[in-house]
Amino acid sequence: MRGSIQGGTATMAGRFEILKDGEDGYRFRLTAADGTLVAESPRFKHLKAVVAGINAVRENAATGIVVDHSKTARRAA
Repeated sequence: MRGSIQGGTATMAGRFEILKDGEDGYRFRLTAADGTLVAESPRFKHLKAVVAGINAVRENAATGIVVDHSKTARRAA
């Protein structure tokens, strides 16, 4: 079982699912351990491209910063 230990309890990791999209396309979606949809990709024409998209999300999300462009954040500033 893959997962991580946080606060002494095991948690399951989210997962990337590759889906067929029409006759000649692919998408991926990222779901949380409880099945909640976290993100869904645009359509990719080739399987290699969808795998590259997943790898890009995995590499960038871990170190990405959060930039809040919402109206609430601008008013609070």
